[in-house]
Amino acid sequence: MTESTARYVYIPVNDEEQGLSWARIAGISVAIAVHVGALLLMLAPVSPPAKAVAEKDRVVVNFIEPPPPPPPPPPPPKEPPKEIKLTPQPQPPQPRPQPLPPPPEQPPIIADTPRAVDTPAPPPTPPAPPVHVPPAAPARNNEDLRQGACFVPPVGPLNTALSRALSRGASVSASMSLTLRYETSGEVSSVSVRQSSRDRDLDRAAMQWARRIKLCPGSAGEGILPLDLRQE
Repeated sequence: MTESTARYVYIPVNDEEQGLSWARIAGISVAIAVHVGALLLMLAPVSPPAKAVAEKDRVVVNFIEPPPPPPPPPPPPKEPPKEIKLTPQPQPPQPRPQPLPPPPEQPPIIADTPRAVDTPAPPPTPPAPPVHVPPAAPARNNEDLRQGACFVPPVGPLNTALSRALSRGASVSASMSLTLRYETSGEVSSVSVRQSSRDRDLDRAAMQWARRIKLCPGSAGEGILPLDLRQE
């Protein structure tokens, strides 16, 4: 068996030739660009001719605005108003008034005028009824209205209130006075305590009792009503 041994030849390579060659890169780039262009031409669509035919057959419609309408004709001139002439109509001749016949003579009227002796005298005027003059009201003494009172209510409520006040041991004053405001009719319109009895319940009872007092009619005003609280 014969063995064959391959021979290897060593060829020295220059390091400068293994570097980048710009001429080789440019050639390869041009070749790639040519192939890419040919590929794009093969893949290009065939529809553009149909589109050109469609654009040729398309009809474009343009809307033209109509011209503006002519201005309206001017109105006809107004005719001047016609004058209306009134022709007076001839009036027919009026007949002449005929004279009226004279009125017939009336017979004389004889009036039967009664004489003063025949007229009866009127009856005498009856005497006027006497005028009722109300008696004059007594003059009021506003310092003591007890003299001008026409109506005084019973003093039972005052005695009861006084007895209750004394039973409670209240130091009741021997006298008290009230201020009364009265109208022209004599009615009492308001009551106030002028001098207290030193017991509230007794003062209240005295005010309620004084409201029922009626003075004689006269002028309106204000006065004092003294009260004696001493028990007999």
